[in-house]
Amino acid sequence: MSQILNFLQGHLFHNFGAQNSGLSPTLLPLKSCFPNRKRVRIFLLQVNSKLVNHIEQSLPDNKAEACDRDELYSFPHVQTLSKFPKEELFRKVVMVRFDSSILLLGKKEYQSPPASALSTIKYLHKAGAKVILVGSWSWDNNLRLSSAESAAEFLSSMLKLKVVPMKLVSRSTHSQMEYGENSDVLLLENLSEIKMELANCSKFAKELASGVDIFVNDAFSQSHKVLASTVGVACFCSACIAGFYFEEGLYQLKKITRTTNRPYVAIIGGRNLAGKAAALRFLASKCDALVFVGSMAFQIMHAMGVPVPVKLVELGALKEAVSIVESANSRNVPIVLPKDFWCMNDVFPEQLEIFSIDSMLDGWRPVDLGPLSLQKIIPLLSKCKKILCIGPLKFSSSRQEEVGVSKLAEVLNSLTQSTCDVTFVGKMEFGGLLRKSTSVSVDNFVKNTSVVWEFLKGKRLPGLMALDRHSLSGLSGATRECLLIVVPLKIQLDFWGRAVSEIQN
Repeated sequence: MSQILNFLQGHLFHNFGAQNSGLSPTLLPLKSCFPNRKRVRIFLLQVNSKLVNHIEQSLPDNKAEACDRDELYSFPHVQTLSKFPKEELFRKVVMVRFDSSILLLGKKEYQSPPASALSTIKYLHKAGAKVILVGSWSWDNNLRLSSAESAAEFLSSMLKLKVVPMKLVSRSTHSQMEYGENSDVLLLENLSEIKMELANCSKFAKELASGVDIFVNDAFSQSHKVLASTVGVACFCSACIAGFYFEEGLYQLKKITRTTNRPYVAIIGGRNLAGKAAALRFLASKCDALVFVGSMAFQIMHAMGVPVPVKLVELGALKEAVSIVESANSRNVPIVLPKDFWCMNDVFPEQLEIFSIDSMLDGWRPVDLGPLSLQKIIPLLSKCKKILCIGPLKFSSSRQEEVGVSKLAEVLNSLTQSTCDVTFVGKMEFGGLLRKSTSVSVDNFVKNTSVVWEFLKGKRLPGLMALDRHSLSGLSGATRECLLIVVPLKIQLDFWGRAVSEIQN
């Protein structure tokens, strides 16, 4: 963070000129600095109104705050690899930020990596580009990939190319690299534990991009985060484009917001209603019905005056739940809630019983939809032309066999074979459909739940906005670099504000 602030002081304000000398910031140092959890130092950039106005005027479409609902239909101007002149890739050093969440999970997943994620790298290599792969992966996901060497070996088998691991060293590394028979593609070391990567450090991003001609972002699952390898590097490369897999993710986002197919129903699972309220209000404004089948259903029941066991009520969610109900009522959008549940005994997990919400006994917790709930939901879905299924449908992480969820999955599977457009968001238990069904394809799935939730909230996605060259084309180099850092910082303003309050308390 300190590097970013120094960069701002040394470049942004110098670039504005002497007439704007009143734009100097004030740094407010607080206690401690990461990584120590007990002591956290947060530097806040306090800027006067002139600087804020300058930033907002320079980037009128890139405000980090929640945008107007209608703006969700307007996407930034992003150049894609599919439309980039292939001849301009020859002998260029191209850095690819790949999506490790789909490339490095191997046999732990129910499917092979999407062809588009592999084809981005293969396409660049075939076009004669010098390809450098950059990513971050968790060793917990696959112990076989505990080192860059093992990850390179795994990628070599997937890509049918020789992937060679390389240490991240000096700035001149990329420009001096030699490519030959033994190094078709280079893989930089794992960035997951590098603090400068997580802090979007400008100096680190500049070193990462040193010698790189073209940056290709193919890590769609990371587009809601502010990272040096997705946001910071964008201002140090002559061209920034979206890879094939990233482009598919953008298509899925646009597909979710389209409302031409009616009736359009959203099936909503999961928990944390308070954190997703803005997204749920948006869905209430666009969909023809909201079907709650996860833990958020209890918060909606609570807001509608239905008695709910205290243990199922989410603290601090009542106000937001009421606002969602009011938003739906304002458009006469029906809210469909479960009528009964399969419940598990807390003491004897093998015991399952069916309860309604008002007859649920102490010592039992809901784990799945009951038969009456399915009788209410399935006829509604059979009339739909478009369905968005977002979030896990289970009420808990129980390993017991979920009868209701399996039945609902079968119904949705049959609908994909008709004229109904079904989109599944999240890994969920629906992943098994790809093994069993011939009609459900990867095109029906969007794995990156967090990205979709942030998008539906109206938030700008930093990784996506960093690829927007159109709105930055008229700015000088130093100002463009600084704005690409300032805007993502503004995205996290609410988070830092809450963190400061917690630290001070």
